[in-house]
Amino acid sequence: MTTTTTVPASVAMLRVIESWGVDHVYGYPGGSFNSTMAALDAERDRLKYIQIRHEQVGALAASADAKLTGKVAVAFGSAGPGATNLLTGLYDAREDHAPVLALIGQVPSTNMNYNYFQEFAENPIFEDVAVYNRLVMTPESLPYVVDKAIREAYKHQGVAVVVIPNDFGYKPIPDTPYSSVSPTDRKKRPLPAATDEEVDHVLELIKAAKRPVIHVGRGIGAGGEKLVELSRKLQIPLVLTGLAKGLVPDDYEGNLGYANRAAMKAADEIFAVSDLVIALGADFPFANLVYRTHEFKFVQIDIDEAQFGRHHFLDYGVWSDATTFVEKALDRSAEVAPSPYFKAAVAANHNWRAYLKTLSERPSDPLEFEAIYREINKVKDPDAVFAIDVGDNIINAFRFLDLTPQNKWTISALFATMGYGLPGAIAGKLSFPERQVFSISGDGAFSMVMQDLITQKKYQLPIINIVTSNASLNFIKSEQDDIDMRTHSGIFIEDQDFAAIARAMGVKSVTVTKSSELEAAFKAALEATAAGQPFLIDAKITDKRGLPVEELELTIADGKLTETVSANYNANHALSRPKDLAAFFAEYDGQALRPLADFFAEYNVEL
Repeated sequence: MTTTTTVPASVAMLRVIESWGVDHVYGYPGGSFNSTMAALDAERDRLKYIQIRHEQVGALAASADAKLTGKVAVAFGSAGPGATNLLTGLYDAREDHAPVLALIGQVPSTNMNYNYFQEFAENPIFEDVAVYNRLVMTPESLPYVVDKAIREAYKHQGVAVVVIPNDFGYKPIPDTPYSSVSPTDRKKRPLPAATDEEVDHVLELIKAAKRPVIHVGRGIGAGGEKLVELSRKLQIPLVLTGLAKGLVPDDYEGNLGYANRAAMKAADEIFAVSDLVIALGADFPFANLVYRTHEFKFVQIDIDEAQFGRHHFLDYGVWSDATTFVEKALDRSAEVAPSPYFKAAVAANHNWRAYLKTLSERPSDPLEFEAIYREINKVKDPDAVFAIDVGDNIINAFRFLDLTPQNKWTISALFATMGYGLPGAIAGKLSFPERQVFSISGDGAFSMVMQDLITQKKYQLPIINIVTSNASLNFIKSEQDDIDMRTHSGIFIEDQDFAAIARAMGVKSVTVTKSSELEAAFKAALEATAAGQPFLIDAKITDKRGLPVEELELTIADGKLTETVSANYNANHALSRPKDLAAFFAEYDGQALRPLADFFAEYNVEL
């Protein structure tokens, strides 16, 4: 007589999750999730439970984990408010194409449909955010459904949701292998490649253009050095989307930086006069602002043909991996002579980068944001991990933070949810325990999630937390600068002593108010993290606005390039307008900045 061994259904489910390589999960307990909590205790030697203090933080951390590692990450919430609290983090994962599994508690099956306490129809809540969304119907199907959910999350690079009636998790089911994990699961998928004819056609378009630019997205992956080679060979400047930061060397003279608001001056200027834009593995959510300023030919190269024409009508589309396209273009192109246009773009770039260097190196009392990034660049390890919150720190990190392909970094890109930095850093340290990890947040964003600083303390996560504190929602304040309204509204927030709050949680901290204090503050941070403890720097900065290059407008008429400041700039009635371009630059200590027309004239660029 054979005896079939059994295991609680929730334990079988967790073993499936473990088989997919997951070693930690985020969540907060609730009565409707107790069967899984019991299973987490039983599996504690194989699967680490991270007790966050708010489900939103758990979901954001899972999203960041998936973005940083490419692997499925797991967060959970109990029935009702625990479930709905997950939604912000899950939408972040959906928008940035991160594979996340969300486990949702439900009241026991015997109480469902009786209007029981915290009973909700939860699947409809998650219908929009999820690529896979199921209510478990039997204890025996629980591990199967979770296994299927992980497969769907990977397939669609999105969120899979499994709702679990609490009583099912306790029920014994046969102790058999429920996981479908296969050695072939994680091998690289074949990618589309451009044909010779397609590459040749793009090269002909480039040859016919006077002012081409390549708009580079994260699809370039590990091909940044090859792209630099192509850029030099064909004399085409590069403009990057934010998520491509670090993939193309910052010190390459043809890397003009970023377009739109989180931008570099040379990038916005060159984009504004381009006659051919080649979007290379790029999904640019601000295309309606930047791509519509003037007419140009548009070529799109992407591994997802569904993206063609999404942001601009298409002159030519190439269904291809970006790096493969670049390699083939290198093979099939002839080197062109040094181009006056490329030289002018490089000169404009050098002018802008020199301006940024001046800002970051000057002393400031009261403290200004540039010096903080200078100090981070001095103390960071070559492979440091960064979690950067939403707001001015996105602009400032793009402009001042030095990143390379060795670094890992994460932001809430398309969803842009405030409060992402601290959870992202927790994820970074758990997934890369041997690496140095930074979180960088404004005071508005940090305030939304700062309770989970205690999570860093509880799990002894040595993270350097930097709060740029100016008692202002400064990113929104800058937007209101350029709106026809009487004054600023709703953007000034109450200041807090974040260092004291951190110390009350048992986290070492320091407050800095001038640039001369930064070196000692970061030295203390390095000592604390070397000892295995988190540290917080409360950097009390001014609420000044970084130079808003998106307000520059360029037009070409009758062979002449004209550059002006947008009529919207400082439209707020409480502010004044500069009388000309030089006055605009001077407002931001940019007296040495020169308009693009100067460089076009210097290098005899034909318009």
